[in-house]
Amino acid sequence: MSAGPNTRGALKHVLGHLLTPLLMCVGMGLAYLGAFHAPEPHDLRVDVVGSGPTTRVLAQSLQDEGAGALDVRTVADRETAVTALREQHSFGAYVPGEKPELLVASGSSDTSAMVVEKVFTKVAAAQDAPLKVTDIAPTASGDPTGQGVFFLLVALSIGAYASVAVIGGAGAVLPMRIRVLLAAGMSFVVSLIGTLFAGPVFHLVDRGLGGVWAMSWLYAAGILLVGVGLHTFLRRWTTLGVMVLFVMLNFTSSGGIYRPELQPGFFGSLHAFWNGAGFVEGVRAHVYFDGHDLGGNVLVLALWLVVGAALVTVAGLTEARRAKAVAGPSAEGSAEEKTEVEEEMEEAVAV
Repeated sequence: MSAGPNTRGALKHVLGHLLTPLLMCVGMGLAYLGAFHAPEPHDLRVDVVGSGPTTRVLAQSLQDEGAGALDVRTVADRETAVTALREQHSFGAYVPGEKPELLVASGSSDTSAMVVEKVFTKVAAAQDAPLKVTDIAPTASGDPTGQGVFFLLVALSIGAYASVAVIGGAGAVLPMRIRVLLAAGMSFVVSLIGTLFAGPVFHLVDRGLGGVWAMSWLYAAGILLVGVGLHTFLRRWTTLGVMVLFVMLNFTSSGGIYRPELQPGFFGSLHAFWNGAGFVEGVRAHVYFDGHDLGGNVLVLALWLVVGAALVTVAGLTEARRAKAVAGPSAEGSAEEKTEVEEEMEEAVAV
């Protein structure tokens, strides 16, 4: 029995829309596997404490054996090494001697601290000495792996970019100023939920909760404004667009699982200015490192918010020009818009 025209039309419609999940599959595979499948250190800064010839020989040997994996330097004393760790200029400091000690700061990155500990455990074992590990910036009791901030980032991102589909799709008939107000309201609600997760619910942070909320709001508001602005131009492709920006490139470059010193160079370069990295490193700086370099990370979040504001402004002007060009939507055009909105909402829910 041959397929009727309705069946053929439906099949063509479905096949056309299967392109989106296929692109998502390829994009997520390339992004996540490319960023996380084989973490290897490169130029990971570590210090050896001391100034004598033995210290210099040890540092040079580690540098040579690492073949680019480590950036080994010597510092004069333990206090200087601690300062470098607290300012996140290094990720480990080895104090040689009869009772060797390794200084780490797991609040900066637990995975980096583990890599450093593995290296210097071998060094101490070669000297037949047990290694004492001192964590000068431990993570909160509710976040023993230090990766809770990353999963907080995931929750905030999903709340924000899912809201984009609703505001941009179902709210497409609303004036841009109303959509911006809805975006502002949703970013506030999402940030409050994230703060509850970070504090009272899971105790991911044990201090500085107000600052965590402020950065959560900046982060969510930036995503929402960028997404709402892009919707005017991308329409039903907005869901894919925000996933590329705020999942595929964002999660992988955030430093929440592996810092850029353990990742391929592409993701390490994004880490310098992507909004997820601004949030993760901003929270770390605020909670564990007495605000050192907090300003730079907040600036990253603020600039994404500015980009979002510029996008919704341009989108509003574009929509105004379109409205002047079209006297009024026809019944056919209205039906097409309704179908497009429904499809976009279905894609967002599936994601």
